[in-house]
Amino acid sequence: MSLFIAGKPRPYIMAHRGNRVACPENTLAAFRRALEDGADILETDLHLTRDGVFVCIHDATVDRTTNGRGRVDALTLAELKQLSASYGRPEFADERVPTLAELAALLPPDIILALELKTDEFCRPEVARRLVAELESLGVRARTVALSFRMERVRAVRAVAPDLPIGYITMSNPLPNTDAQLFGPFWPLVVLNPFYARLVHARGGLACPLDPTPDARLWLYRLLGFDAVLTDDPAATRKALGRAA
Repeated sequence: MSLFIAGKPRPYIMAHRGNRVACPENTLAAFRRALEDGADILETDLHLTRDGVFVCIHDATVDRTTNGRGRVDALTLAELKQLSASYGRPEFADERVPTLAELAALLPPDIILALELKTDEFCRPEVARRLVAELESLGVRARTVALSFRMERVRAVRAVAPDLPIGYITMSNPLPNTDAQLFGPFWPLVVLNPFYARLVHARGGLACPLDPTPDARLWLYRLLGFDAVLTDDPAATRKALGRAA
């Protein structure tokens, strides 16, 4: 699979947890809004419930983003769905933590899905196999990339599906020196190493700075040849790039 999106200009717009400025993060409302805003890639975080369902939530607990308490992996899907994922915003009280299947159902055919694997459960071969099988059954495997700060998690998925692109996110490594197809360095690292994107391209990969508020630095990312930009507010970033809705 290629991460290049035919007919779309670069840098691609990667919606960080959907549009988390306009809506509560990692909710169907946030993902719908990001698509309306012109996002090319939807990024979300993936955990497993106690009964093994893949769900879109960043933290290991529900405490910050819902009106409940406890670990995600200690709750069944039915228990999780009882919680409001409004992040304290009353107008979104009916939002729930979505499943991977619910997110996939929203995905237009020309949008890439970026899944950040948030738990070492993904290192288990049986979990990696289930994830790949679900992506296949949902019809999105051919446009999904698995990301992580820990390469062991995405390598476990690639061991099951060698054709599935993987991505490496880092807060500290200024060199793209691992076996990934998408690289997400914390943005100060690209100031330290302005040849980062060029080195990634020499490996045949794509680069996207880890910078959820990129608008003031878009000129730099364009100058350095980055392929995508991460953003909390896809609408604002689209306007800053000078693109029509």
